[in-house]
Amino acid sequence: MISAFANTWKVAELRERIIFTLVMIVVVRLGVYITMPGIDSNVIEQYTDYKEAQGSEGGNILNTMITIFSGGGLQQLGIFALGIMPYISASILMQLMTAVVPKISRLSKEDGGRQKINQYTRFITIIIALVQGGFLANQVYSSPETLPFFAGIQEMTGDLVSSGYSRFTFIGIFTLTIVAGTLLLMWIGDQMTENGIGNGTSIIITVNIISSLPSALAVLWDTLIVNESMGGPIFAVGLFAFLIFIVAATIALTQGQRRIAIQYAKRTQGRKQTGGNTQYLPLKINYANVMPIIFATAILGIPAVLAQMVFSGAEWTVTMGEILAQDSLWYYVIAGAMIFFFSYFWVATMFNPSEISENLKRGGGYIPGIRPGQPTAKFLDFTMTRLTFAGAVFLTVIFVLPWIISQMPRGIIGKPLDGQVTQFFGGTSLLIMVGVILDVMRQVETHLLQKNYDGFLRKGKIKGRQERKQLNAANKASNNMVYLMVVIAILFILGIVALSISKG
Repeated sequence: MISAFANTWKVAELRERIIFTLVMIVVVRLGVYITMPGIDSNVIEQYTDYKEAQGSEGGNILNTMITIFSGGGLQQLGIFALGIMPYISASILMQLMTAVVPKISRLSKEDGGRQKINQYTRFITIIIALVQGGFLANQVYSSPETLPFFAGIQEMTGDLVSSGYSRFTFIGIFTLTIVAGTLLLMWIGDQMTENGIGNGTSIIITVNIISSLPSALAVLWDTLIVNESMGGPIFAVGLFAFLIFIVAATIALTQGQRRIAIQYAKRTQGRKQTGGNTQYLPLKINYANVMPIIFATAILGIPAVLAQMVFSGAEWTVTMGEILAQDSLWYYVIAGAMIFFFSYFWVATMFNPSEISENLKRGGGYIPGIRPGQPTAKFLDFTMTRLTFAGAVFLTVIFVLPWIISQMPRGIIGKPLDGQVTQFFGGTSLLIMVGVILDVMRQVETHLLQKNYDGFLRKGKIKGRQERKQLNAANKASNNMVYLMVVIAILFILGIVALSISKG
């Protein structure tokens, strides 16, 4: 594996893709900390320092989800405050409509249909960003303390919006800027997918998750290590060992699949005889991936927030807030049931056993012991139903695991562990990170094997003259990459100078 990492820099194309991806990641993280126009950055800095000095008060799933998709942009009110979430929401909506609406389903199978669907997805992204940006701008201007990540900010530090902005002017500028930031982030994701390694959108989300790792380690150190009792350090060591186990189990279950043997009949075409071989149809255990958790948490978070905004102060809204609180047992019972429902819903929407059966029948393939046609479709549906149950159990356990871990150190430190730490032990964060890292490793290995280098798991077979050609190509500098690095370096230096002037 070490040699595989070393070989990545010997392939010129792969090296340029990796460098391009890293440069785009730097741009994404810089955009998080560029404050929106009209926002007093000094107030945000004072509030952040105050919250850090105050310390953590236990896990908060809502803040954790906000951090996952915005990378801290909402807490900083940067130009990437909405993150990539509007584009993800639009993509999920179009994916569901493709499976449900016949007209869009037919469009996806036509020549150029995918391009039209991508255009529709971008239009929907703009609409979602406009709505979310407008609501956020109005709330930031009128009552920022009602936002979950700015609780009590006006009493502690003062007005968040700079003086001199009217409501209409601030909301207009704020909304246009945040929509432009979302579209820029979407474009960066597309460029990373085309010119980098892995899926750009997924990498942006993963980087946003990993960005909170240093502060999570600092919280873990302050909570468990800097402690009078010896139980804190021992619990921290056990926590890291358990993290390794959880990651390994998640990888195994994410990659787990049921391989259905497909036998193809022998056919004679002219003098050639084709078919007669056996292939396999892989059915993943976790077919829905992370989507059921995202749906469940998003839907559970909407009623309490809307009720608080529309019927603020009503007694029934307080009761609803207590039931749907992220540290409530009812929250996890309801979320677990919703995860099961959405797991089966996603499979029923995206997995079409009848279409697979017809394609096998037309191609001369069949499952040994199962008649082609409707019996094959029923067998696939029955098999996928059992796999979906196992996948739903896995997702439910992964979802509940961070809360369980947060409650474990109560006997040691007298309070739950912060959600910033426990997010890495399960839930959406762990599933996304594992999936994206595995996808990146697969793409890197594919490039290495194509160039006859050793991959992560397999060995290249042909070396010699081809390898020397690759080494010679690796020594040639890419002018486009050099220009890109120079521009990024200049922008970085200008940013440091501007920051120094503002601090002075």
